[in-house]
Order: sequence, then structure tokens, then C-alpha cells
Amino acid sequence: MSDAVAPLVLDLLEWIGARPRPYQEVMDAWRTSCPRLPVWETANEQGLLEHRHVPGHEATVVVSEQGRALLAQRRARGVARAPWRPVPRSS
Repeated sequence: MSDAVAPLVLDLLEWIGARPRPYQEVMDAWRTSCPRLPVWETANEQGLLEHRHVPGHEATVVVSEQGRALLAQRRARGVARAPWRPVPRSS
């Protein structure tokens, strides 16, 4: 994970948190076309997120076990949570 993307991936994991977030909400807030900041792609490639879809319900995204372990390491080192949250883009 690049030095520029790593803190943003951790912010994404914190933002999703312990509860499932709707896939569309995550995409609205975190999708980017910047090839230098592939936050969503990096988190997925590293197995830090899980996608869930139950037929008849909205698709969701949760932090995987590996992602929760990474967050626990971050907290153990005393790194504070990000003070901001991304604002979903308006349609």
C-alpha cells in the first residue's frame, strides 16, 4: 500500500465501522477517478472489506476480519480516528 493511500484506507475502514454500510453510500462517498488515490480498490485488493448481498435486500459493505485487525493495530499504536468524514456527492 502506498504511503499516500494507507492513511486514507484506514479512514475508509473507520468510516465504515462496525456496522454494514449500504454499498451505494460507500460508492457515493469514496469512489474516485484519481489513479493516484485508489482507496476503494486498495482496500478491496488487500482483503480489508467484505461485500454482502442477501437477495431482496440492499448490498452492503463491512470491514473484514483482516480490516478489523489492521484497525486494532492502529488503535494500539495510539493513532487517533480521522476527525472528518467524507461527504457523499450529490447526484
